[in-house]
Amino acid sequence: MKAVVTNGNGAFGLKSVKVPTPGRGEVLVKVIAASQNPTDWKTAMLHLKPGNILGCDFAGVIADIGPDVDASLMITRGKRVAGAVHGGVSPNGAFAEYVTVLADMVIAIPDKLSFEDASQLGIACYTTCQCLYQELHLPTPLEPLEVPMDVLIWSGTSSTGQYAVQFAKLAGLRVLSTASPKNFELVKDLGADEVFDYADSKTARKIFAATSGTLKHAVDCISEGMTPNQVSMSLSKEGGTIATLLPYESRKKGVETRFVLAYKFFGKDIEFPFVFPADQEHRKNAPVYCRLIQEVITCFGLKATPVRIFPYGLASVSDGFEYMRSGKLSAEKITYRISDTPGLDKWDVAPTGSVRGSS
Repeated sequence: MKAVVTNGNGAFGLKSVKVPTPGRGEVLVKVIAASQNPTDWKTAMLHLKPGNILGCDFAGVIADIGPDVDASLMITRGKRVAGAVHGGVSPNGAFAEYVTVLADMVIAIPDKLSFEDASQLGIACYTTCQCLYQELHLPTPLEPLEVPMDVLIWSGTSSTGQYAVQFAKLAGLRVLSTASPKNFELVKDLGADEVFDYADSKTARKIFAATSGTLKHAVDCISEGMTPNQVSMSLSKEGGTIATLLPYESRKKGVETRFVLAYKFFGKDIEFPFVFPADQEHRKNAPVYCRLIQEVITCFGLKATPVRIFPYGLASVSDGFEYMRSGKLSAEKITYRISDTPGLDKWDVAPTGSVRGSS
């Protein structure tokens, strides 16, 4: 198969490699579309080991089933699924024709959801569930509140922010968020009740006033620069809890920060981008959250982040990295259709999800 592979010197290239074989409890997915995250280009530049396949987020169809896959998961060949892997740290990643993944961590997707839109669900939705439920202990859309409570989602235009706003609103929460003024309506359409200008120096005070000084829960989807102070100062005088996507400690008394890392879902030791021992509590919760994501999509639907397709599939990854690294990306998701890669066999996906290859 073709895959985007690290060279070991901060560079990468499109290479022919062996198709991975699913191990115990795993499935092999034929990748139809893959989406890009900031961690992808950062991993490519900073991780030195050669032979690793880049890319985390994917959507496609089940091509093969490994041994010991739980029958209750109802995994079948041809099933349409989405999910994520820890790309860039092993010879298994989403920027490839095939990827292996734990069977209990794939998200079944309905026929009405395109592979392009579904390919962005993995990391963003995993992280959303970790933030809102594992760390902040907020209600889910399946058990919504009758009386709303406030939550702040800082950066409602980020990938995680867009899904966190939707999950929080569906759960009956009163959602406050931030964005640039040009994206206020986008974030409101996702469900935010009030949106503030992230660049306004008075935004923290405005959020504090809008919540009558009672805000206790926040998700910081940026977690660097000014946001640690801005989010902290938005919370009540007694403090509160912030789920962060990069590690930091708040300087405000009474504010607790909880660092969230989607890779903890896989239950393995993590060496990159941060060093963490395997966390079996996160691994235990991962299938529960994947089923929750699946049920929310089925029952309510979710609005996808606007997709920006790069035209040459896996051969466009270097262009996609440069586009994101240069700061041009705004409220959209860089996405690659694997079949657009020059020189690959073309693949037709039937309505049932079965795959047919042709030259």
